[in-house]
Amino acid sequence: MGLFDEDVPKKSNMGTITVGEDISSHSEADLAERIEALHAEINRTQKELEQRSTIRDAANSIFSK
Repeated sequence: MGLFDEDVPKKSNMGTITVGEDISSHSEADLAERIEALHAEINRTQKELEQRSTIRDAANSIFSK
């Protein structure tokens, strides 16, 4: 560890993405990983939304009789 290591900004954990955070210091590889992680999160969120919609539709069909 160098004398001035504490002056180097800490890289955030790529597993944690904060919307609106400053990404200007990220490398191209980090940005590509971030995009992949965001796509995965979008897909996960869409699947959850679809499941809830399916459950809601099933409940509506039961209770609308």
